Amino acid sequence: MSARTCCRAIGLDGFSKGWVGVHLDGDRQEILFHRDVTEALSHPFDRAGIDIPIGMTDDGGRGCDLLARTKLRPHTSRVFTGARRWLWQEFSDPDAANGEAQRRGQKRVSRQLWHLGAKIMEVDAFVRENPSRDIREVHPELVFLRLNGSEPLPSKKSTEGITLRRALLKQSGIRCIDRWLTDARIGSGAKPDDVLDACAVAIAACDPTGSVPEGTPHLDAHRLPMQIWF
Repeated sequence: MSARTCCRAIGLDGFSKGWVGVHLDGDRQEILFHRDVTEALSHPFDRAGIDIPIGMTDDGGRGCDLLARTKLRPHTSRVFTGARRWLWQEFSDPDAANGEAQRRGQKRVSRQLWHLGAKIMEVDAFVRENPSRDIREVHPELVFLRLNGSEPLPSKKSTEGITLRRALLKQSGIRCIDRWLTDARIGSGAKPDDVLDACAVAIAACDPTGSVPEGTPHLDAHRLPMQIWF
């Protein structure tokens, strides 16, 4: 894949202060840091990718998550599962939400996923309000797995993992990654893995080569596709 050949694409990955946005448009490559999804997607784009669940079931079970976990073995925990709208619509406390999940006979939600709730609901609202725009769920670890020839990668928090991911992005045409990593650390508060993930998501938005599931996905109650691209 060469970033030169893609349409206007945006890749978004959440971080503590908002969203890291990588914008690809022909030879133009830019990284921006946005307060919210509405600001991020106010820029013109043909296709956007977001590292966040899009499409949810009432019990948190999604076939696309299970398929993604299978592809990422032995690192299945890199895919969070269990997002449910009612968790954040009805509760502000994770223990209370998990108590209700157990009452309903459902699995508990992890603390990691719980703390993504505000961003999950932010994206959910935006996508539902903009059904005609091409906005896809992307998992960066599936993208890096593809770029690495289907060989499992070390943790993105490790020096080895960061170095490998940076090299894969360079090979894929993201020529500014070294400067972006430095600029992000100095100015935005985004971590290296946030920047790397946003780049991977942008590559998939620019040139999506596969998805789980393949073909026509299941739709949730709001007709949002439950499908992860890479």
